[in-house]
Amino acid sequence: MSIPFLAVIGGGTMARAIIEGACRAGVLDPGRVVIAEPDQGRRAVFRRAVPGAGAALDILDEEEDLPGSGQVLLAVKPQSLGAVTSEVRPWLTLDGRERVVMSILAGVTSARIVESLGPCRVVRLMPNTPASVGLGVTALSLGLGASNADGDCARRIFGAVGEVFETREEMMDAFTALAGSGPAYLYALAEAMTGAGVRMGLDQATAARAVRQTLLGGATLLARAADPPQALRAGVTSKGGTTAAAIGVLERQGFWKLVEEAMLAARDRGAELSALA
Repeated sequence: MSIPFLAVIGGGTMARAIIEGACRAGVLDPGRVVIAEPDQGRRAVFRRAVPGAGAALDILDEEEDLPGSGQVLLAVKPQSLGAVTSEVRPWLTLDGRERVVMSILAGVTSARIVESLGPCRVVRLMPNTPASVGLGVTALSLGLGASNADGDCARRIFGAVGEVFETREEMMDAFTALAGSGPAYLYALAEAMTGAGVRMGLDQATAARAVRQTLLGGATLLARAADPPQALRAGVTSKGGTTAAAIGVLERQGFWKLVEEAMLAARDRGAELSALA
């Protein structure tokens, strides 16, 4: 299956990671992708980029294989949906075709996208930033009006930069809290561990390097092992040992509950962003 001509609305970090990763994997042809991005510096990193969404959609209309076959990827911030609606909606509704629109807008429902842009078949996606190194996690939901076949293009593109998990749309905010925001939890842990190492007397460079390698090794072992996280943790935690002392502090300070509350806050913010879009 060939990938339809693609117009990407928004050329930020995530859009770049997805497009570059899919091109490296041979899934996307860079000559069949056009990016709409107002920032000149961001446009410069893409092979084909124009300042406005209208211009990008005109190119898609001219170069798509069959009328209506080209797809649109919304990659702007959720709060910016209204700003691009004025350019995208007239084009989408021009010929009465219900095109496939992929969206990575956190918290913005397919119903809200159809309300803003007019009739279209929405495939919602929530990738995370490790997509930039081919290790992303993306949630995919067939939104309003979309068929299973409408998701095929998204599956191939996002599958080229990591693993794709299909879920119901009502679970997208929860998945965002888990995987979309998840890398930030790891980075926060790395920041805290590095700072603690420095306060214990290690130099900054040594502490930072040791933390990076420790987290990389732990994450790799977690990914490859058949054992659940609890078993892997138990394997490191000898009774009365140093790790047990550390885990005891985390337990007394409510670490597990704190993580849950943080993720619930992220999930709830997704609902708020939908209301703001």
